[in-house]
Amino acid sequence: MTIEALDKEASLYRSEFDRLMERIRKEEPKWLSELRESALKSFCGMGFPGDGQEEWKYTDVSALRETHFRPVREQEKEVTAEAISGRAFADLGCPTMVFVNGRFSERLSRMEGLNGSVQVKSLSSAVREDGEVVRGALARHARHEQHPFVALNTAFMQDGIFIRVPKGRVVEQPIHFLSLTAASQEAAMVSPRNLVLAEAGSQVTVVESYLSLTEGSYFTNLVTEIAAGDNAVVNHYKLHQESRQAFHIATLQIHQQRNSNVRALNATLGGALTRNEVNAVLDGEGAECGLDGLFVLSGTQHVDNHTRLEHAKPHCDSRELFKGILDDHSTGVFHGRIVVHPGAQKTDSKQTNNNLLLSNDALINTKPQLEIYADDVKCTHGATIGQLDENALFYLRSRGIEESTARSLLVYAFASEIVNRVTVEKLRNELDDYLFAWLPGGELIREAV
Repeated sequence: MTIEALDKEASLYRSEFDRLMERIRKEEPKWLSELRESALKSFCGMGFPGDGQEEWKYTDVSALRETHFRPVREQEKEVTAEAISGRAFADLGCPTMVFVNGRFSERLSRMEGLNGSVQVKSLSSAVREDGEVVRGALARHARHEQHPFVALNTAFMQDGIFIRVPKGRVVEQPIHFLSLTAASQEAAMVSPRNLVLAEAGSQVTVVESYLSLTEGSYFTNLVTEIAAGDNAVVNHYKLHQESRQAFHIATLQIHQQRNSNVRALNATLGGALTRNEVNAVLDGEGAECGLDGLFVLSGTQHVDNHTRLEHAKPHCDSRELFKGILDDHSTGVFHGRIVVHPGAQKTDSKQTNNNLLLSNDALINTKPQLEIYADDVKCTHGATIGQLDENALFYLRSRGIEESTARSLLVYAFASEIVNRVTVEKLRNELDDYLFAWLPGGELIREAV
């Protein structure tokens, strides 16, 4: 990027930042304003990434660079409970915190059934009521100094969910973070920031859903940080079904202590351009991490999945499985990296990326990668790209199944390996429903399975 272009980007976002700070500087603590300032400085020094950078080689974000996105300013008063009633992935039958255009809506949220010992509130409330806890954890692991989108989020973060599970507590019900975008302003930018703190021996399941109530073009730039203490168990699910004109950039940063267990599953169904980054640091002996992903694309959708699993201590295990289904002219990227640090002996890690192309015009770029700096480890990685198995298709056709239905049945079987890993029953069922609706002859498949 030229110096002139970088200066232009910096000037645009500096102006928006100054307007934001005029409104909120008196409302938030000094440390948070200083964090924002530092993050904006980082972003202005980096700008949006270009295709000359290896990490962004196959994902063109020039549309983000060329459009002046502005933090959404409107309130959520026009959104009613009826507007979201019956929408897929909106009601999972569990405690739900609803955010509209990045702002918490107490009116739409339902928090019944939560044990009072667990803290679940908006991040803005947590900053006011638990300032020292938030100050010690926010941006501790998702660092803004070298990541432009984390920097942009940190500078402009609006609100999000704050979850703190005390030592030894088990949260029986999933906690649902529902983000709805209903922005009428052009080129709106929404910046959710979520923070999950699972203390030693605690257990919690968190679901994040990102849905659109409008079909316009907007930019969701989110960061979620998960810190799992010794022996903590965290299950995390993220579902993205935003507008087909929307940009969605997400960073999930996981930090694990001794003997903790974290499983994160990401399902991408919507968006024009999506980038999912999942970074996990196994920083205590005996930690276990599982990363799963499913992306189902059609039209001209583009999805880029980047993962980084860092084995920083000995005797840690990790498993990773991402599956992609691509139709029409859609494109996908998978770049998974496993890093075994010096001294992280007895590491056991496996990474797999499988992709199914339903069209001759669909394209996937996949790059599984190992960086190993220890000599007593067991690490494997692999990737496959292919079309439907003709032998399996012939077998089904020979049993009297129509060709389009047979193809859909094979596609569903391919995806179901990921869907069946979802332990939240209603979320799993709604993912199934989405696949049945997306596939030709899906109702017949539903009856068959």
